[in-house]
Amino acid sequence: MVVSPLLAAAFSFQAAAAWPQALTQAKGAVLIEAASGRVLAEHRCHEPMPNASTTKIMTALLALEQEEIDESFVVDAAAIRTEGSSIGLLEGDQATLRTLAWGMLLASGNDAANAAAVRIDGSLEAFCGRMNRRAAELGMQDTHFCSPSGLDVGDHHTTAYDLALLAREALSNDDFAEMVRSKSAKLCYGNPPYHRWLTNHNRLLWQYEDCIGVKTGFTKAAGRCLVSAAERSGLTLIAVTLNCPDDFNVHRQLYEEAFSALEFLDVSDTLGSLSVAVTGAEQERVPVEPLWAPGAYLTAGERSHYQLSVRLEPFLYAPVRKGQPAGEITLTLEGVPLSAVPLIAAEERPARFSEYRSIIQQVKDFFEFPEQYRFPLSQGGPASASSASQN
Repeated sequence: MVVSPLLAAAFSFQAAAAWPQALTQAKGAVLIEAASGRVLAEHRCHEPMPNASTTKIMTALLALEQEEIDESFVVDAAAIRTEGSSIGLLEGDQATLRTLAWGMLLASGNDAANAAAVRIDGSLEAFCGRMNRRAAELGMQDTHFCSPSGLDVGDHHTTAYDLALLAREALSNDDFAEMVRSKSAKLCYGNPPYHRWLTNHNRLLWQYEDCIGVKTGFTKAAGRCLVSAAERSGLTLIAVTLNCPDDFNVHRQLYEEAFSALEFLDVSDTLGSLSVAVTGAEQERVPVEPLWAPGAYLTAGERSHYQLSVRLEPFLYAPVRKGQPAGEITLTLEGVPLSAVPLIAAEERPARFSEYRSIIQQVKDFFEFPEQYRFPLSQGGPASASSASQN
């Protein structure tokens, strides 16, 4: 494992002046880059506070991660008796976990969240335990869930930063990503199940064309809460505001400032010629290349202040196939990894042994060959069973 720094300089990131001004309209807020997870701008982002129905990001994600999410079941009658927004579940209704996730993420159904929780863990309390364990796994250090829906129950709280971590994870789930970017959906549930349409509460999907989700929330204690994501030209950003009266406008302003300030820097030209030694081939080295363009989205001030490191395998055994992993390029800023790109062999390197097989491959072939034909090994091939018995 060889690390070769090609460019390094100290740098302290400061967001563009307009970003913090917009963020301060919220009690807690953060803007992150989804790919790297780095914080671009923040305002009291680690301060715990209530977060209302943005809680359902976790509940829906856990529901979608279960097995048999399309299996129909009768919802728990006690679980669906809850205050606040609902998808209209009634006693005896049949639904699936997938349908309930749609209901949570579009119509913010508290009844859907509770029904899913009881279906998965048997009680709301047990499911909240699952939520908190998953939060810990994701590094949500300042979060404590007491409700699957986000109603103000007990010491239920999180932070803007923790919600950004959660949204980043949830968006990696294809089902979740599809749901939160949908303006409406036709769902089937009831007794007997019948089709009905639900509309997404996230108005940012209509107001900002780059928006791809995620979830709104409101209670008197939490105020207006919004977790959103936007994507443009391969760059995905996640914004979170807690207790922000003008949340939709704030998110639009944040995205416009960020998309204007960040530009992809391709560092391919700084790499030069890279190669790795090859053992057991006629040619002693093989050229390597990035699997895709190495780089990161940086502001103008950051473009000359980053660290690029290259890790190359000490050597590769022949035969080497084109596209075989050979190392990695990592780009960091202030010690924060921004991107990692695999290095792969750009050409083939056949083994110089007979039949183009390396010693390792010959040994592998030997042990994969049926045992009764392994001995004796001679130039004439394995002895037959009859000749072996005569010996």
